Amino acid sequence: MSIRDNFKSAKKQYEKWGISVEDAFEKVKKVPVSIHCWQGDDIGGFEVNQQELSGGIDVTGNYPGKATTPEELRSDLEKALSLIPGKHRINLHAIYAETEGEVVDRDALEPKHFQNWVDWAKEHELGLDFNPTLFSHPMAEDGLTLAHPDKEVRDFWIRHCIQSRKIAAYFGKELGTQALTNIWIPDGYKDIPSDRLTPRQRLKDSLDEIFSVEINESHNVDAVESKLFGIGSEAYVVGSHEFYMGYALKNNKLCLLDTGHYHPTEMVSNKISAMLLYSDKLALHVSRPVRWDSDHVVIFDDELREIGLEIVRNNALDKVMIGLDFFDASINRVAAWTIGTRNMIKALLYASLLPNEKLKELQEKGNFTDRLALMEEFKTYPFGAIWDYYCEMQGVPVQENWLDEVKTYEQSVLAKREA
Repeated sequence: MSIRDNFKSAKKQYEKWGISVEDAFEKVKKVPVSIHCWQGDDIGGFEVNQQELSGGIDVTGNYPGKATTPEELRSDLEKALSLIPGKHRINLHAIYAETEGEVVDRDALEPKHFQNWVDWAKEHELGLDFNPTLFSHPMAEDGLTLAHPDKEVRDFWIRHCIQSRKIAAYFGKELGTQALTNIWIPDGYKDIPSDRLTPRQRLKDSLDEIFSVEINESHNVDAVESKLFGIGSEAYVVGSHEFYMGYALKNNKLCLLDTGHYHPTEMVSNKISAMLLYSDKLALHVSRPVRWDSDHVVIFDDELREIGLEIVRNNALDKVMIGLDFFDASINRVAAWTIGTRNMIKALLYASLLPNEKLKELQEKGNFTDRLALMEEFKTYPFGAIWDYYCEMQGVPVQENWLDEVKTYEQSVLAKREA
Protein backbone atom coordinates (compact mmCIF):
# COMPACT_ATOMS: atom_id res chain seq x y z
CA MET A 1 0.00 0.00 0.00
CA SER A 2 1.10 3.57 -0.65
CA ILE A 3 1.69 6.17 2.04
CA ARG A 4 -1.62 7.79 1.06
CA ASP A 5 -3.51 4.49 1.25
CA ASN A 6 -2.01 3.71 4.66
CA PHE A 7 -2.97 7.18 5.81
CA LYS A 8 -6.57 6.83 4.67
CA SER A 9 -6.92 3.52 6.50
CA ALA A 10 -5.34 4.86 9.68
CA LYS A 11 -7.37 8.06 9.55
CA LYS A 12 -10.62 6.10 9.70
CA GLN A 13 -9.58 4.46 12.95
CA TYR A 14 -8.96 7.83 14.60
CA GLU A 15 -12.11 9.38 13.14
CA LYS A 16 -14.34 6.84 14.87
CA TRP A 17 -13.34 8.61 18.10
CA GLY A 18 -14.16 12.02 16.64
CA ILE A 19 -10.52 12.88 16.13
CA SER A 20 -9.77 15.14 13.15
CA VAL A 21 -6.38 14.27 11.74
CA GLU A 22 -6.40 17.40 9.59
CA ASP A 23 -6.99 19.58 12.64
CA ALA A 24 -4.07 17.85 14.37
CA PHE A 25 -1.85 18.60 11.37
CA GLU A 26 -2.84 22.27 11.43
CA LYS A 27 -2.12 22.60 15.14
CA VAL A 28 1.25 20.92 15.08
CA LYS A 29 2.65 22.62 11.99
CA LYS A 30 2.20 26.00 13.70
CA VAL A 31 4.42 25.03 16.64
CA PRO A 32 8.05 26.14 16.27
CA VAL A 33 10.74 24.14 18.04
CA SER A 34 13.86 26.09 19.00
CA ILE A 35 16.73 23.98 17.70
CA HIS A 36 19.99 24.46 19.58
CA CYS A 37 22.96 25.34 17.39
CA TRP A 38 25.51 23.81 19.77
CA GLN A 39 24.80 20.20 18.78
CA GLY A 40 26.62 20.97 15.52
CA ASP A 41 30.00 21.90 16.98
CA ASP A 42 30.05 20.33 20.46
CA ILE A 43 29.49 23.70 22.18
CA GLY A 44 32.72 25.09 20.80
CA GLY A 45 31.57 28.46 19.54
CA PHE A 46 33.63 30.91 17.50
CA GLU A 47 35.39 33.10 20.03
CA VAL A 48 38.86 34.19 18.95
CA ASN A 49 40.25 33.13 22.33
CA GLN A 50 38.24 29.93 22.54
CA GLN A 51 38.30 28.26 25.96
CA GLU A 52 37.99 24.67 27.13
CA LEU A 53 34.49 23.62 28.15
CA SER A 54 33.73 24.25 31.80
CA GLY A 55 30.76 24.70 34.10
CA GLY A 56 30.05 21.01 34.49
CA ILE A 57 29.51 20.58 30.75
CA ASP A 58 31.06 17.74 28.79
CA VAL A 59 30.63 16.45 25.26
CA THR A 60 31.78 12.90 24.52
CA GLY A 61 32.70 11.38 21.19
CA ASN A 62 34.73 12.45 18.18
CA TYR A 63 32.54 11.68 15.18
CA PRO A 64 34.13 13.29 12.11
CA GLY A 65 32.71 16.36 10.40
CA LYS A 66 32.22 18.78 13.28
CA ALA A 67 31.43 22.32 12.16
CA THR A 68 34.41 24.60 12.81
CA THR A 69 33.21 27.83 11.17
CA PRO A 70 29.91 29.74 11.25
CA GLU A 71 29.36 28.95 7.58
CA GLU A 72 29.77 25.22 8.20
CA LEU A 73 27.43 25.32 11.18
CA ARG A 74 24.74 27.15 9.24
CA SER A 75 25.14 24.76 6.33
CA ASP A 76 24.65 21.79 8.67
CA LEU A 77 21.59 23.43 10.21
CA GLU A 78 20.14 24.00 6.75
CA LYS A 79 20.56 20.32 5.97
CA ALA A 80 18.86 19.27 9.20
CA LEU A 81 16.02 21.74 8.67
CA SER A 82 15.38 20.28 5.21
CA LEU A 83 14.66 16.93 6.87
CA ILE A 84 12.39 18.22 9.64
CA PRO A 85 8.70 19.08 9.06
CA GLY A 86 7.52 22.57 9.92
CA LYS A 87 9.07 26.02 10.38
CA HIS A 88 11.29 26.38 13.41
CA ARG A 89 13.71 28.55 15.37
CA ILE A 90 17.44 28.43 16.06
CA ASN A 91 18.80 28.85 19.56
CA LEU A 92 22.20 30.56 19.87
CA HIS A 93 24.69 30.94 22.70
CA ALA A 94 26.78 34.10 23.04
CA ILE A 95 29.93 32.18 22.05
CA TYR A 96 28.58 31.96 18.49
CA ALA A 97 29.31 35.64 17.87
CA GLU A 98 31.28 36.53 14.74
CA THR A 99 33.81 39.25 15.51
CA GLU A 100 35.95 39.08 12.35
CA GLY A 101 39.08 38.08 14.21
CA GLU A 102 38.78 40.81 16.85
CA VAL A 103 38.89 39.81 20.51
CA VAL A 104 35.59 41.01 21.96
CA ASP A 105 34.93 39.97 25.53
CA ARG A 106 31.46 38.79 26.37
CA ASP A 107 30.40 41.89 28.25
CA ALA A 108 31.08 43.93 25.09
CA LEU A 109 29.14 41.83 22.60
CA GLU A 110 26.64 43.72 20.44
CA PRO A 111 23.94 42.86 17.90
CA LYS A 112 26.39 43.54 15.07
CA HIS A 113 28.38 40.47 16.11
CA PHE A 114 25.35 38.33 15.22
CA GLN A 115 24.32 40.10 12.03
CA ASN A 116 25.24 37.13 9.86
CA TRP A 117 22.91 34.96 11.92
CA VAL A 118 20.10 37.50 11.55
CA ASP A 119 20.58 37.76 7.78
CA TRP A 120 20.63 33.97 7.49
CA ALA A 121 17.50 33.64 9.64
CA LYS A 122 15.68 36.16 7.46
CA GLU A 123 16.65 34.26 4.33
CA HIS A 124 15.28 31.00 5.75
CA GLU A 125 12.29 32.49 7.61
CA LEU A 126 13.51 31.37 11.02
CA GLY A 127 13.21 32.87 14.48
CA LEU A 128 16.25 33.20 16.74
CA ASP A 129 16.59 32.70 20.50
CA PHE A 130 19.57 33.50 22.71
CA ASN A 131 21.55 32.45 25.77
CA PRO A 132 24.30 34.35 27.57
CA THR A 133 27.29 32.01 27.95
CA LEU A 134 28.35 31.94 31.60
CA PHE A 135 30.88 29.12 31.32
CA SER A 136 34.13 28.35 29.48
CA HIS A 137 35.67 31.70 30.43
CA PRO A 138 38.46 32.89 32.77
CA MET A 139 35.90 34.79 34.84
CA ALA A 140 34.09 31.50 35.54
CA GLU A 141 37.09 29.33 36.37
CA ASP A 142 36.04 28.64 39.96
CA GLY A 143 32.48 27.70 38.98
CA LEU A 144 30.85 30.93 40.21
CA THR A 145 29.48 33.81 38.13
CA LEU A 146 26.40 35.84 39.12
CA ALA A 147 26.66 34.50 42.68
CA HIS A 148 30.40 35.10 43.00
CA PRO A 149 31.58 36.78 46.22
CA ASP A 150 33.79 39.10 44.14
CA LYS A 151 31.71 42.05 42.92
CA GLU A 152 34.02 42.59 39.95
CA VAL A 153 33.24 39.09 38.68
CA ARG A 154 29.51 39.51 39.27
CA ASP A 155 29.51 42.86 37.48
CA PHE A 156 31.22 41.36 34.44
CA TRP A 157 28.53 38.70 34.10
CA ILE A 158 25.75 41.17 34.82
CA ARG A 159 26.99 43.29 31.92
CA HIS A 160 27.15 40.18 29.72
CA CYS A 161 23.56 39.22 30.52
CA ILE A 162 22.31 42.76 29.88
CA GLN A 163 24.06 42.79 26.50
CA SER A 164 22.58 39.37 25.74
CA ARG A 165 19.06 40.64 26.34
CA LYS A 166 19.75 43.57 23.99
CA ILE A 167 21.05 41.19 21.33
CA ALA A 168 17.95 39.01 21.63
CA ALA A 169 15.70 42.06 21.41
CA TYR A 170 17.47 42.96 18.17
CA PHE A 171 16.69 39.46 16.90
CA GLY A 172 13.03 39.91 17.77
CA LYS A 173 12.79 43.32 16.14
CA GLU A 174 14.59 42.33 12.94
CA LEU A 175 12.85 38.99 12.49
CA GLY A 176 9.39 40.01 13.63
CA THR A 177 9.13 37.17 16.14
CA GLN A 178 9.77 37.47 19.87
CA ALA A 179 13.12 36.02 20.97
CA LEU A 180 13.66 34.12 24.21
CA THR A 181 16.69 35.02 26.33
CA ASN A 182 17.45 32.22 28.78
CA ILE A 183 19.87 32.60 31.67
CA TRP A 184 21.57 29.49 33.04
CA ILE A 185 24.60 29.64 35.31
CA PRO A 186 26.86 26.85 36.64
CA ASP A 187 27.24 28.33 40.13
CA GLY A 188 27.50 25.89 42.98
CA TYR A 189 29.82 23.92 45.27
CA LYS A 190 31.30 20.46 44.98
CA ASP A 191 30.91 19.71 48.69
CA ILE A 192 28.42 20.63 51.39
CA PRO A 193 28.25 24.43 51.78
CA SER A 194 28.35 26.18 55.13
CA ASP A 195 26.05 28.92 53.83
CA ARG A 196 23.38 28.36 51.21
CA LEU A 197 21.57 31.65 51.64
CA THR A 198 24.26 34.24 50.89
CA PRO A 199 25.10 32.99 47.35
CA ARG A 200 21.39 32.92 46.58
CA GLN A 201 20.99 36.46 47.84
CA ARG A 202 23.82 37.54 45.53
CA LEU A 203 22.23 35.72 42.60
CA LYS A 204 18.89 37.39 43.29
CA ASP A 205 20.55 40.81 43.45
CA SER A 206 22.43 40.14 40.20
CA LEU A 207 19.25 39.10 38.41
CA ASP A 208 17.45 42.16 39.73
CA GLU A 209 20.17 44.35 38.24
CA ILE A 210 20.09 42.51 34.92
CA PHE A 211 16.33 42.84 34.60
CA SER A 212 16.27 46.44 35.75
CA VAL A 213 17.28 47.37 32.22
CA GLU A 214 14.04 47.67 30.29
CA ILE A 215 13.79 45.66 27.08
CA ASN A 216 10.83 45.80 24.69
CA GLU A 217 8.86 42.68 25.61
CA SER A 218 7.35 42.43 22.16
CA HIS A 219 10.89 41.72 20.96
CA ASN A 220 12.28 39.68 23.86
CA VAL A 221 11.03 37.53 26.73
CA ASP A 222 13.28 36.49 29.62
CA ALA A 223 13.62 33.05 31.18
CA VAL A 224 15.67 31.58 34.03
CA GLU A 225 16.81 27.94 34.15
CA SER A 226 17.48 25.79 37.19
CA LYS A 227 19.60 22.73 37.78
CA LEU A 228 19.80 20.06 40.48
CA PHE A 229 23.56 19.39 40.32
CA GLY A 230 26.48 19.28 37.95
CA ILE A 231 30.10 18.23 37.69
CA GLY A 232 31.80 20.38 40.31
CA SER A 233 28.50 21.36 41.91
CA GLU A 234 27.38 17.97 43.18
CA ALA A 235 26.39 19.14 46.67
CA TYR A 236 24.82 22.52 46.00
CA VAL A 237 23.59 24.59 43.07
CA VAL A 238 22.74 28.21 43.77
CA GLY A 239 20.07 28.41 41.06
CA SER A 240 17.86 25.54 42.20
CA HIS A 241 14.37 24.85 40.88
CA GLU A 242 12.78 26.39 43.95
CA PHE A 243 14.93 29.50 43.68
CA TYR A 244 14.11 30.14 40.03
CA MET A 245 10.46 29.14 40.29
CA GLY A 246 10.02 31.72 43.04
CA TYR A 247 12.04 34.34 41.20
CA ALA A 248 10.15 33.83 37.94
CA LEU A 249 6.73 34.03 39.57
CA LYS A 250 7.56 37.09 41.63
CA ASN A 251 9.25 38.97 38.79
CA ASN A 252 7.07 37.94 35.85
CA LYS A 253 9.80 35.96 34.11
CA LEU A 254 9.53 32.58 32.43
CA CYS A 255 10.69 29.55 34.35
CA LEU A 256 12.57 27.26 31.99
CA LEU A 257 12.43 23.55 32.78
CA ASP A 258 15.29 21.46 31.39
CA THR A 259 14.35 17.78 31.36
CA GLY A 260 17.86 16.79 32.42
CA HIS A 261 18.12 19.15 35.38
CA TYR A 262 16.15 17.20 37.96
CA HIS A 263 16.46 14.09 40.05
CA PRO A 264 16.30 10.99 37.79
CA THR A 265 12.97 9.97 39.36
CA GLU A 266 11.33 13.36 38.69
CA MET A 267 9.23 13.83 35.57
CA VAL A 268 9.23 17.29 34.03
CA SER A 269 6.00 16.38 32.27
CA ASN A 270 4.34 16.28 35.68
CA LYS A 271 5.46 19.84 36.42
CA ILE A 272 3.95 21.47 33.33
CA SER A 273 0.31 21.60 34.41
CA ALA A 274 1.27 22.76 37.91
CA MET A 275 3.41 25.58 36.55
CA LEU A 276 0.78 26.71 34.05
CA LEU A 277 -1.72 27.32 36.86
CA TYR A 278 0.47 30.20 38.02
CA SER A 279 2.36 31.26 34.88
CA ASP A 280 0.94 32.49 31.60
CA LYS A 281 3.86 30.83 29.82
CA LEU A 282 6.82 28.60 30.52
CA ALA A 283 9.78 27.33 28.55
CA LEU A 284 11.33 23.92 28.04
CA HIS A 285 14.74 22.57 27.13
CA VAL A 286 14.00 19.02 26.08
CA SER A 287 16.90 16.63 26.51
CA ARG A 288 17.30 12.99 27.56
CA PRO A 289 19.12 12.31 30.81
CA VAL A 290 20.59 8.84 31.19
CA ARG A 291 21.24 8.40 34.93
CA TRP A 292 22.26 12.07 35.11
CA ASP A 293 22.19 15.25 33.02
CA SER A 294 23.89 13.53 30.10
CA ASP A 295 22.07 15.41 27.31
CA HIS A 296 21.46 12.41 25.08
CA VAL A 297 19.56 12.87 21.82
CA VAL A 298 15.81 13.01 22.38
CA ILE A 299 14.02 9.76 21.53
CA PHE A 300 10.32 8.93 21.29
CA ASP A 301 10.14 7.54 24.80
CA ASP A 302 7.48 7.61 27.52
CA GLU A 303 8.58 10.92 29.01
CA LEU A 304 8.68 12.71 25.66
CA ARG A 305 5.17 11.47 24.88
CA GLU A 306 4.00 12.64 28.31
CA ILE A 307 5.51 16.08 27.70
CA GLY A 308 3.65 16.26 24.39
CA LEU A 309 0.46 15.13 26.08
CA GLU A 310 0.68 17.67 28.89
CA ILE A 311 1.14 20.47 26.37
CA VAL A 312 -1.57 19.36 23.96
CA ARG A 313 -4.36 18.15 26.25
CA ASN A 314 -4.06 21.29 28.37
CA ASN A 315 -4.36 23.54 25.30
CA ALA A 316 -0.89 24.94 25.96
CA LEU A 317 0.68 24.83 22.51
CA ASP A 318 0.86 28.63 22.57
CA LYS A 319 1.91 28.76 26.23
CA VAL A 320 4.95 26.47 26.27
CA MET A 321 8.04 27.59 24.36
CA ILE A 322 9.73 24.37 23.29
CA GLY A 323 13.48 24.23 22.84
CA LEU A 324 15.96 21.37 22.59
CA ASP A 325 19.25 20.91 24.44
CA PHE A 326 21.36 17.86 23.73
CA PHE A 327 24.87 17.32 22.39
CA ASP A 328 26.20 13.99 21.23
CA ALA A 329 29.53 13.86 19.41
CA SER A 330 29.49 10.06 19.09
CA ILE A 331 27.08 10.12 16.12
CA ASN A 332 26.55 12.21 13.00
CA ARG A 333 25.59 15.65 14.33
CA VAL A 334 23.11 16.45 11.55
CA ALA A 335 21.42 13.13 12.24
CA ALA A 336 21.27 13.99 15.95
CA TRP A 337 19.41 17.22 15.21
CA THR A 338 17.09 15.41 12.82
CA ILE A 339 16.27 12.53 15.16
CA GLY A 340 15.69 14.75 18.19
CA THR A 341 13.61 17.42 16.50
CA ARG A 342 11.47 14.98 14.50
CA ASN A 343 10.77 13.12 17.73
CA MET A 344 9.68 16.30 19.53
CA ILE A 345 7.26 17.09 16.71
CA LYS A 346 6.16 13.46 16.62
CA ALA A 347 5.27 13.63 20.32
CA LEU A 348 3.06 16.68 19.74
CA LEU A 349 1.29 15.00 16.84
CA TYR A 350 0.84 11.76 18.79
CA ALA A 351 -0.73 13.72 21.65
CA SER A 352 -3.04 15.53 19.24
CA LEU A 353 -4.43 12.19 18.02
CA LEU A 354 -5.64 10.89 21.37
CA PRO A 355 -9.26 11.15 22.55
CA ASN A 356 -8.15 13.54 25.27
CA GLU A 357 -11.60 14.88 26.16
CA LYS A 358 -13.00 11.37 26.41
CA LEU A 359 -10.12 10.30 28.65
CA LYS A 360 -10.66 13.33 30.89
CA GLU A 361 -14.35 12.49 31.14
CA LEU A 362 -13.61 8.90 32.16
CA GLN A 363 -11.30 10.13 34.89
CA GLU A 364 -13.85 12.60 36.21
CA LYS A 365 -16.43 9.81 36.41
CA GLY A 366 -14.00 7.53 38.21
CA ASN A 367 -14.01 5.02 35.35
CA PHE A 368 -10.36 4.13 35.67
CA THR A 369 -10.78 0.76 33.92
CA ASP A 370 -11.86 2.30 30.62
CA ARG A 371 -9.33 5.09 31.01
CA LEU A 372 -6.40 2.69 31.35
CA ALA A 373 -7.69 0.38 28.62
CA LEU A 374 -8.04 3.18 26.07
CA MET A 375 -4.73 4.79 26.94
CA GLU A 376 -3.03 1.46 26.34
CA GLU A 377 -4.90 0.59 23.14
CA PHE A 378 -4.06 3.92 21.54
CA LYS A 379 -0.37 3.14 21.96
CA THR A 380 -0.67 0.68 19.08
CA TYR A 381 -3.05 2.66 16.88
CA PRO A 382 -1.57 3.25 13.39
CA PHE A 383 0.16 6.49 14.31
CA GLY A 384 3.13 5.70 12.07
CA ALA A 385 0.95 5.96 8.96
CA ILE A 386 -0.32 9.36 10.08
CA TRP A 387 3.22 10.59 10.80
CA ASP A 388 4.49 9.38 7.42
CA TYR A 389 1.75 11.25 5.59
CA TYR A 390 2.38 14.39 7.65
CA CYS A 391 6.05 14.32 6.67
CA GLU A 392 5.14 13.82 3.02
CA MET A 393 2.69 16.73 3.11
CA GLN A 394 5.38 18.92 4.70
CA GLY A 395 7.83 18.03 1.94
CA VAL A 396 10.40 16.17 4.03
CA PRO A 397 11.62 12.57 3.73
CA VAL A 398 9.32 9.82 5.01
CA GLN A 399 10.41 7.14 7.48
CA GLU A 400 14.14 6.41 7.49
CA ASN A 401 14.66 7.87 4.01
CA TRP A 402 16.08 11.04 5.60
CA LEU A 403 19.06 8.97 6.70
CA ASP A 404 20.12 8.46 3.09
CA GLU A 405 20.27 12.22 2.64
CA VAL A 406 22.39 12.60 5.76
CA LYS A 407 24.79 9.93 4.54
CA THR A 408 25.10 11.66 1.18
CA TYR A 409 25.75 14.97 2.94
CA GLU A 410 28.34 13.28 5.13
CA GLN A 411 30.22 11.92 2.14
CA SER A 412 30.03 15.10 0.04
CA VAL A 413 30.49 17.71 2.81
CA LEU A 414 31.35 16.48 6.29
CA ALA A 415 34.02 13.97 5.28
CA LYS A 416 35.99 16.71 3.51
CA ARG A 417 36.40 18.82 6.63
CA GLU A 418 39.64 18.79 8.53
CA ALA A 419 39.55 17.05 11.91
